Amino acid sequence: MDSYAATLARMPDLREAIEQHPERYRVLTGERPTGRLHLGHYFGTIRERVRLQDAGVETFVILADYQVITDRDSAGDVRGAVHGAVLDYLAAGLDPTSTTTFTHSAVPALNQLLVPFLSLVSEAELHRNPTVKSELAASGRTLSGLLLTYPVHQAADILFCKGNLVPVGKDNLPHVEMTRTIARRFNERYGSVFPEPAALVTETPELPGLDGRKMSKSYGNAIALGMSADETADAIRRAPTDSERVITYDPTNRPGVSALLATAAVVLDRTPEEIAHEVGGAGAGALKRLTTEAVNEFLADHRARRAGLSVADAAAVLREGNERALSVANETLDEVRTAMGMTY
Repeated sequence: MDSYAATLARMPDLREAIEQHPERYRVLTGERPTGRLHLGHYFGTIRERVRLQDAGVETFVILADYQVITDRDSAGDVRGAVHGAVLDYLAAGLDPTSTTTFTHSAVPALNQLLVPFLSLVSEAELHRNPTVKSELAASGRTLSGLLLTYPVHQAADILFCKGNLVPVGKDNLPHVEMTRTIARRFNERYGSVFPEPAALVTETPELPGLDGRKMSKSYGNAIALGMSADETADAIRRAPTDSERVITYDPTNRPGVSALLATAAVVLDRTPEEIAHEVGGAGAGALKRLTTEAVNEFLADHRARRAGLSVADAAAVLREGNERALSVANETLDEVRTAMGMTY
């Protein structure tokens, strides 16, 4: 049984354990703030974070601002992206009294863990990481030290708070495995300090961008959670389709039409095939109208809650979250120094 299949086989027992004893788990999750959060983020990660939080699992959400520059020359409007993400978190139901939201750069003690952690992995192990290889290929750039050590940064993100549960999709499983390896090697070398976190494979629907490619902020093919209803309608109106009148779901041969069907399906909790049958021969115009109405109705409450929030609200959440994360990181770093004999 391969690693992914073995992980999937463990999921029913893990989910039952979380449901029975949520207090035993601490989640670390997050993203790089490279732009506005979109529907893919909502269905892929945010919804699961809210579910875990509401189930009683202590949750830490990192906005990894330092990691924005792993594959680009500058951080861009990282401040705006961070504040926008926090507003979307709040609108989606993340409660700052239960969930700690913080930024990478505000927690120096977290980043100090990189030094001992880097001593626990080999260059060959870093080069083998699938995410490092795929990000390098996508960037078209030379391999930077920051990108090469990206998996170790993520291990520090998870272990600084002694996270023992990491919600991931299939593509990110290698990061959890690297984190488990680092935790195990540290404990073997210096004594038991860190848990070996479990991967919680999320049930993420496949949601392509409006052009049929992977939904991505960099492709400009996403429906941002912070869009207005008119902006959403305009984005869907401009989505590429084809000249065939009858609507069918065929991602390989009809990527644009299929992307619209997938988008409508995920917000309506139906299948793309059902919606294709419903639209039938009414054409792409009818499909775009249906998708626009479905998305705007789905996001209406989120947008209303977001409109009632301000950048000042986001900043207040970050101040509290950064203070909480820094306190936890300092405690962990003190344990690490003590274990390594580096207290003076």
